[in-house]
Amino acid sequence: MSSRVGQVERETQKRVVALFRERLGYTYAGFWADRANAGIEEEYLRANLLARGHHEAAVTRAVHILRTAAAVGGGVSLYEANRRIYELLRYGVKVKLSAGDRFETVRLIDWEQPGNNDFRIAEEVTVAGRHTKRPDLVLYVNGIALGVIELKRSRVSVSEGIRQNIGNQREDFIRPFFSTVQLLFAGNDVEGLRYGVIETPEKYWLEWKEPAGADAGDRLDRALVQMCAKERLLELVHDFIVFDSGVKKTARHNQYFGVKAAQRSVVERRGGIIWHTQGSGKSLLMVWLAKWIREHVAGSRVLIITDRTELDEQIEKVFGGVSERIYRTTSGADLVRQLGSAVEPLICSLVHKFDGFLGEVRTEVPSGFRAKGDVFVFVDEAHRTQSGVMHDAMKELLPDAVFLGFTGTPLLRADKRRSIDRFGPFIHEYRFDEAVADKVVLDLRYEARDVDQQLKGAHRIDEWFASKTEGLTEFSRARLKKRWGTMQKVVSTRSRGQMIVQDVLMDFDREPRLVSGRGNAILVSDSIYQACRYYEMFTAAGFKDKVAIVTSYVPSASAISKEDAGEGKTEKLRQYEVYRQMLADYFQEPADQASTDRKVARFEREVKERFVREPGRMRLLIVVDKLLTGFDAPSATYLYIDKKMQDHGLFQAICRVNRLDGDDKVYGYIVDYRDLFKSLESAVTDYTSGPLDGYAKDDVDGLLKDRHEQDRADLEAALERIRALCEPVAAPREAGDFQRWFVSDPPGDAEQIAANQQKRVALYRAVSALVRAYGTVANDLEAGYGDAVRAEVRFYVDLRDEVENGAGDRIDMKRFEPGMRALLDTYIQADPVENLAAFDKGLVELIVERGEDALDALPARIRANPDVTAETIVNNVRRTIVDEFATNPAYYTTMSALLDALIVRRRQESLDYRNYLDGLLTLASRVGRTESDRVYPAWVTNGAQRALVDFGFADETLPVQVDTAVQIAKYHDWVGDRLKEKVIARALRKVLPPGFERFDELFDLIRARDEYR
Repeated sequence: MSSRVGQVERETQKRVVALFRERLGYTYAGFWADRANAGIEEEYLRANLLARGHHEAAVTRAVHILRTAAAVGGGVSLYEANRRIYELLRYGVKVKLSAGDRFETVRLIDWEQPGNNDFRIAEEVTVAGRHTKRPDLVLYVNGIALGVIELKRSRVSVSEGIRQNIGNQREDFIRPFFSTVQLLFAGNDVEGLRYGVIETPEKYWLEWKEPAGADAGDRLDRALVQMCAKERLLELVHDFIVFDSGVKKTARHNQYFGVKAAQRSVVERRGGIIWHTQGSGKSLLMVWLAKWIREHVAGSRVLIITDRTELDEQIEKVFGGVSERIYRTTSGADLVRQLGSAVEPLICSLVHKFDGFLGEVRTEVPSGFRAKGDVFVFVDEAHRTQSGVMHDAMKELLPDAVFLGFTGTPLLRADKRRSIDRFGPFIHEYRFDEAVADKVVLDLRYEARDVDQQLKGAHRIDEWFASKTEGLTEFSRARLKKRWGTMQKVVSTRSRGQMIVQDVLMDFDREPRLVSGRGNAILVSDSIYQACRYYEMFTAAGFKDKVAIVTSYVPSASAISKEDAGEGKTEKLRQYEVYRQMLADYFQEPADQASTDRKVARFEREVKERFVREPGRMRLLIVVDKLLTGFDAPSATYLYIDKKMQDHGLFQAICRVNRLDGDDKVYGYIVDYRDLFKSLESAVTDYTSGPLDGYAKDDVDGLLKDRHEQDRADLEAALERIRALCEPVAAPREAGDFQRWFVSDPPGDAEQIAANQQKRVALYRAVSALVRAYGTVANDLEAGYGDAVRAEVRFYVDLRDEVENGAGDRIDMKRFEPGMRALLDTYIQADPVENLAAFDKGLVELIVERGEDALDALPARIRANPDVTAETIVNNVRRTIVDEFATNPAYYTTMSALLDALIVRRRQESLDYRNYLDGLLTLASRVGRTESDRVYPAWVTNGAQRALVDFGFADETLPVQVDTAVQIAKYHDWVGDRLKEKVIARALRKVLPPGFERFDELFDLIRARDEYR
């Protein structure tokens, strides 16, 4: 019976050699175990060059130059020698036989006609070095070793072959042999083939994936045929190798097929979109495609457009790293000048430099302007700004150009049609789940941490508002009410911010990668002011010099010159002071000297570099919008989100932590303080819900994995460990029995207490692990099982405390008082047991779903007091009104009045508790459902349209006109973007009456509605 199970390496090797000879057409060079071998076999090289018509003298000179370039040692590294050889292979050797002669280029390999080359395979190639080694198979092209293959039997991991390849490159083995080698392979029959280049660490070796025909053979044979076919091998070496800032790289399969698909589009002069997920090597794909275009399209030029400064810098760095000079424009006028001349073949520019192009075309662009050359435009992150007005500006400037869109983010359903209309169809796709499966990026783990807060003393704020607004007009009151809503959040946010800070610091104390200093984190804040608040809290807690804010903010005295009204510091004043102090501390100089534009730019550059290169010194970056796109930091392991995000912004942000970085980085972790995915069970398995609602399901499949299943298993394992620790305790297992086992018998025996220390330490650790595991899943456990587990966890926590007391293991907390002060203050203010943050859903939402039964979810001490129960409902309803006020001021003003009326009637004792409670529940349900007594027109189908009808237009036709105008004019992420907001404003003014006095109020309403975002 013939079988490959357990087949020895020699048999696998014989089969592979036959494959190369019979299927791929290689010549068998022989069994070279007893032969002196080298990376350049001059006999074969000379024969091929002479056969292709080169003169003997030119061949001799070219071979000499090649051998000289291949030398390793004497200060020449393997990387440097390999790069020199690659340049000679790719571009040819320029030789000059005598002083008066012209240079002649000797092409060591005929790239255009693969059949003109001599392909050979040799086995057991003995190579002398400090210690002689013998690679299994070597692929020679014209006598030059281009590939090395190490094979293993099926029961030996392919990793052994990878390590063998890596080990052979060591100085004490046969390093010089690899100076000509361009591709390295390792494989076996079970795992297939892996490939890399010189000095590639094992974790970055790749697996080739390509559809194959029915006769393709098993995994190993199939991959060898696909990668080592003559034309494919030469193409991979010629078109898909780069030397990037000291690291040699080759293409992953997705990059190769993405470039090939784009090449076909270029030949057909057809634009389109390449979607390769975040972290999958999109920048290098651009490099390879740009090089191919310049070499295959006469007169071609490539313009790369980005819409973020950090992306513009990244593109320049990548091209510079592979010795491709790319001109980075300084202004829109500079861009027009460069396009009008033929000097720069590679140009990159920020998209906002097209700002005002359509209006300034006559002044900025010369009459009859046409860009020189055949221009190909690469639009990076094509789902954003460039898909709209700016794209139209580029098309007007470059009407004959071919536009290729690149994105690392799936397109929203609403954007997909528009993007396809502008760029063309999808050219190639590589999705997140594919990248994770290929180990190109890490899987992500998502965790929602709820730090909800309750408003206390709401009636005091009501009184303050009434006092402050006395005598104001209704318009002024409405404006102040919006500000009051914001203030209401601010006055209750300090404790919440402290809780988040302590939560993050706890991760730094317990999560292994953060503890080791090899990993660090990014905190996404809602505003620059809030970022400054966080910065103060972290520095006060001991993170000084290890935390920094990176935003677009530059502290300017002129910006705050009119901020001080004599009633305290405004947010702008506070952030101005904190930012200046941060810069002064960093540069160790007065704030005025440290706060210049130049110093701010230097600060950002240096802290980003330290974050990437020295994660132990820069533990945390606090950001608002910056660094959430185009910032690659493999050390970044945790992303903490305290900001409302959705769609593209959310997708790109969470991918900041999915980069590979050593064996200790297993996942990228997303910690969500804003419940972006709510508490829906489907939210972490079907990512078309919540903030990613606009995506097609298969576009984001596999983005986040549900932690619940694994966390449940972790809890069970933690329980089993601690049960096993306690199993030897004698019955009946009362407190004294545990003291005798874990402490001493008799009590107070110092020797026994010392001898039992290891048992106690094991108990303490097991209890800590159990509490962590339980805390992760506590809210998700079903009632019966959850109650039993909760009781068991409580028992072991109490047991730990008793054992600590009995053994005298309690720590004197005074030594740790400075570091613990913020933590203690935070939790004294908000008792987690009583906090409604323990609910998966808000109380108002629960009332909507369950009616009065929702009150059963309240803590027992609240339920026991009717007045406290009613106050809890009031606070939650009022908080909902405040939070949602900006989305429909008229509606929520009415709801607030109804709530106030109920409270007044109760206080006047004209309403008994039962009717009061019924009234509160009814009102809570109405607020939760946004129900109204109003009858809306038939065209109204969502909350935004209801808000427009409630707005109170004199003309009843205006709401539908406004709704239609916004739907047509809006762009993705328009809120906060000055240019995009102007587009919306212009569209609104076209349908509104001239001189419409409530325009700002209307615009704020539209900005607040998610339906219009």
